[in-house]
Amino acid sequence: MAKLIDITGRSLSGEWGSDDETGNGIPVLRTTNFTNEGIVDYKDVVTRNITKNNIEEKFLCKGDIIIEKSGGSDKHPVGRVVYFDGEEHKYLFNNFTGLLRVKNKKEWYPKYVFYSLFANYRYGGTRIYENKTTGLHNLKTDDYVSRYEITDIGKAEQISICKKLDILHGIIKKRKQELELLDSLIKARFVEMFGTLHDNVREFDVVTIEDVCSLIKDGTHQTPQYTENKEKGYKFLSSKDVMSQKIDWTDIKYIPAKLHEKLYATTKPQKNDILMSKNGVNYGVAALNDTDEIFDIYVSLALLRPKKIIDPVFFRCVINNSETKRQFDSSIKGIGVPNLHLGEIKKTKIFLPPMELQRDFVTFVHKVDKSKVVVQKALDEAQLLFDSLMQKYFG
Repeated sequence: MAKLIDITGRSLSGEWGSDDETGNGIPVLRTTNFTNEGIVDYKDVVTRNITKNNIEEKFLCKGDIIIEKSGGSDKHPVGRVVYFDGEEHKYLFNNFTGLLRVKNKKEWYPKYVFYSLFANYRYGGTRIYENKTTGLHNLKTDDYVSRYEITDIGKAEQISICKKLDILHGIIKKRKQELELLDSLIKARFVEMFGTLHDNVREFDVVTIEDVCSLIKDGTHQTPQYTENKEKGYKFLSSKDVMSQKIDWTDIKYIPAKLHEKLYATTKPQKNDILMSKNGVNYGVAALNDTDEIFDIYVSLALLRPKKIIDPVFFRCVINNSETKRQFDSSIKGIGVPNLHLGEIKKTKIFLPPMELQRDFVTFVHKVDKSKVVVQKALDEAQLLFDSLMQKYFG
């Protein structure tokens, strides 16, 4: 085993500087540019005015590893890493991150060091190096770098391992892109068939969400007492469980039977109900309950029960449409955590095409969904193999 500090030395601290008023500043990567796959996302890179003279060594080079020093949450520890493979000597990194750079590349393959740190984070290995201050989770970076150890193998074997992981990483990325493309097809088909609410060239009826629902209400306003007993408890959903426009049952909470009976007496979710996020960063995202599951909901979710004049799948798509989202955006008032009130949801305008057209669109959606199932299966298989190899080499 070899200590990380002997491989990279201590982490270099990032820079932030001041606001770039000229637009000619230096691009600076932040933790918002980190992805869960360990890849840098260059979509929203900020530029900053940084005038220090001793920053030359901090400009990122291929093979550099950027580590998150501040951030995280109770659920997600601090210490994420991304591997830099972008344009050299162009980007800096901010003061919430640090730089790890392999010193001797004849002995150590940078990608291998990255994968080791990436695996350690996924297995919760950074949790013991956390400090919590005023809500932030800070990584005791020097302690982590000094104590963390990496399996010392020959460089040829390091490269061989990384090639296998890179191939699977590439397959996973491609499958995710395919899923995004299929989602884009549905959005494009929606516009092709129905146009936009603003123009309404086909002169569809314009109604409010309240007009097409027999029930609109939110979940309990009190934070419930949860239970770890899944066999005797009942499923409890909140906005975090509908972030991807479908209900994610993989990480839900459970409540005791007595509380369920109380909540279920006032709100009974049914098959074909729409669950829509009211609060947080994903407000306005809607998912269709296409099961007969028995569950309860939190105040962060609104339950919309469509009348027979609107198809539930079409309704879900029209709520997730960008024009509907803009109406929700204009309804958000004040600062802090975004919150959509039921009154604002009720008066949101949508168009109501004839049922025949709705069903034609839904038929198309079902065809695309079948393709998505195939791609998702391939993605899951690739992810499973990737995870097993990570466990084999770094677990």
